[in-house]
Amino acid sequence: MTPSFSSPAAMLLAAGRGERMRPLTDHTPKPLLPVQGRALLDWHIAALLRDGVAQVLINTAWLGAHIPQHLDATWRGSPLQLRYSHEQDDFGHALETAGGIARALPQLPPVFWLAAGDVFVPDFVFDPAAHAAFAASDDLAHLWLVPNPAHNPQGDFGLAAGRALNLPADSPMPRYTYSTIGLFKAALFTAPWCPLAPGNPTGQAAPLAPLLRRAMDAGRVGASLYTGRWTDVGTPQRWAELQQ
Repeated sequence: MTPSFSSPAAMLLAAGRGERMRPLTDHTPKPLLPVQGRALLDWHIAALLRDGVAQVLINTAWLGAHIPQHLDATWRGSPLQLRYSHEQDDFGHALETAGGIARALPQLPPVFWLAAGDVFVPDFVFDPAAHAAFAASDDLAHLWLVPNPAHNPQGDFGLAAGRALNLPADSPMPRYTYSTIGLFKAALFTAPWCPLAPGNPTGQAAPLAPLLRRAMDAGRVGASLYTGRWTDVGTPQRWAELQQ
C-alpha cells in the first residue's frame, strides 16, 4: 500500500558504489562526502525542506547503514520525514536508477521529485509551481538539463520548446546533459514504458535512459535548461575543486 503524503515527496538516489571516487568512497558513501562543510546529501535535503518537500525516500546499497545514521543525527528535530529502500540488504547489490525507483515505487506518491545524491547543485529550487504544473500535465517526466560539462561533451538529450528530445545520432541539434534532477510520475515505471514488475520484487537492475527515450518518442517528457551551479561529483579532482 502506498503511504499517505501530506506534502510533495522526493526520492534521492544514494545507492552507487562510487568506483571512480576511490579511495574516498572506500569507507564513506559518495552522497555523504563533504562539500563546503556539508555532506552532498544534506545540500539536497536542506533545499527540499526550504521548498516545502519534507517527505524524502532514499535508496541505499554500498555502505548503506551509514546514510540513515548520518541523516538521523543531522536532521533530528526537523520536519524531515525519511523512508528508505535498502537494496543491498534486500538483494545484495544496487539496482541502477530505474530498477531502484521501481523497487521504491510502493513508498512513493504518483508524482515525485528525483535527484541523484552525488551532484552539487546548491541553488536549485524544487519549485511547488513546477510540481503542480507537471502533475496537471500528461507528461511522464520533466527533466532539468544543463550545459554540457567537459566530461560529457556530447550531452544526453535535445531540448526544443520545453520538450526533451531523443535525437538521432546524426542530428545537428545541440544536446544537453541531464542534471539528474527531475519530476516523475509513477506511471513511467509501469508498462508499457518499463519492463519491470511492480515493486521490482526480484531486484532487477535497470537504467533510466531507455524509459525516458521511449517516453520522449511519445512526446511525453518536458524539459527546462538549468544554468545555475551544478557539478557531477564523479572524480576526486571534481570533488577537490569544489572545496576551493
